[in-house]
Amino acid sequence: MTIRENLEQWEKDYLSPYASLSVNSKGRLRPEEQCDIRPVFQRDRDRIIHCKAFRRLKDKTQVFLTPEGDHYRTRLTHTLEVSQTARTIAKALKLNEDLVEAIALGHDLGHTPFGHAGERALNRVCPFGFEHAEQSVRTVDILEKDGKGLNLTYEVRDGIRNHQTIGKPHTLEGKIVRLSDKIAYIHHDMDDAIRGGILTEADVPKDICEVIGSSPTERLDHFIHDIVTNSMDKGDILMSEPVAEAMTKIRQFMFERVYKNPIAKSEEGKAEMLMETLYQHFLKHLDDLPEEYLNLLSVGEPREKVVCDYVGAMTDRFAIAVYEDIYIPKSWQR
Repeated sequence: MTIRENLEQWEKDYLSPYASLSVNSKGRLRPEEQCDIRPVFQRDRDRIIHCKAFRRLKDKTQVFLTPEGDHYRTRLTHTLEVSQTARTIAKALKLNEDLVEAIALGHDLGHTPFGHAGERALNRVCPFGFEHAEQSVRTVDILEKDGKGLNLTYEVRDGIRNHQTIGKPHTLEGKIVRLSDKIAYIHHDMDDAIRGGILTEADVPKDICEVIGSSPTERLDHFIHDIVTNSMDKGDILMSEPVAEAMTKIRQFMFERVYKNPIAKSEEGKAEMLMETLYQHFLKHLDDLPEEYLNLLSVGEPREKVVCDYVGAMTDRFAIAVYEDIYIPKSWQR
């Protein structure tokens, strides 16, 4: 037996009967030869970590636009926190940790610069719309590796596509990531908001604190324990009713006090204008697109989608630099 086959056998012997086994994967978009060391979901995880879109996450906004402080979250640190929470839950429930990690690390690969402000802007101007979960799938299917894509498994792609609240993942591992995404951003966005002076811990409603704790760390711990306790030996990923209700309330609180806060979001209008302007510019100047995007046009991809692919893939810093290069006059130098 190869190392991979031994690992696949270990999954059969050890994991929960509800786990997604690597050997039972529905496969890839294009058949390919198996690795002799890594099962398919581990291989997907590795492909995501090594792709360009993953590296760009370090310079993309989570909540606070291009923050100056060293300790504010970025889209990359958010992704790592989602992965850590999801792996903890999966390991406790004896589900497939490799699958959970691959979905978690890939779930935001298609996110725009400037967070949801950038997403709103592209969704508004592109006739095809723009939604970051679908763009994450498009990234791994088409945009990476010069149009060849990463050729990931069905289960990883399904988890990425369905990681938002409205999503319905087909695996328990996907359901874990879907919940872990919310848990992570509630935890770290509140921590960042307190760091930035937008909130204090005393602002959190007492009825929420009584159920899930009175600090970000306590709440994170409580969410994880509640999911593990209520999902053990079951064919679903569940929360108790009081904790699920508390999560709904704390998300509402965060939307009211942070995500729509006029101080924290004061620059988002500028970010949306910048994104819309870059979209319109490259729509009129397709020849300015890099070669890999011109290649997409040559095989029949709609120009509006390709421009979204390019502008949406930018980091905050690169989008600002491109805008300045096109629209900000430079001083005369001889």
